[in-house]
Amino acid sequence: MEIALNTAELAGRRGEVPVGAVIVEVTTGRVIANSGNQMVGRHDPTAHAEMLAIRAAGNMVGSQRLVDCDLYVTLEPCPMCAAAMSLARIRRLYFGAYDPKGGGVEHGARIFDQSSCFHKPEIYGGLEEITAAGLLKKFFETKR
Repeated sequence: MEIALNTAELAGRRGEVPVGAVIVEVTTGRVIANSGNQMVGRHDPTAHAEMLAIRAAGNMVGSQRLVDCDLYVTLEPCPMCAAAMSLARIRRLYFGAYDPKGGGVEHGARIFDQSSCFHKPEIYGGLEEITAAGLLKKFFETKR
């Protein structure tokens, strides 16, 4: 989670909402993907940290399935990112701050609880929650 938090901080410095995602290959413990939000820089509403990390990890392992991988992200994933995690078959999801407004895991659409969901990872929320939420709060205070 420390790497995800550092990545989120870097994203915030670039003017992106400070969210960072890291994918770890469980069998080796190796970080195979690491990304921060890039929606502003890429002019792409789908360039969430999780989406970019999933794409990079798929390229790294040579498969669209990431069954031996865990994803660490600083903010509860939105419905789009949660659906992508299901399709990628992410083993475990660890996230920092909860997102009552835009989250899709513990809030909102609750993607993994839907009957149409292909795969539900093990979910662990609230890791480094205060630090992750603090990055977001600080970022948005400067925007207002």
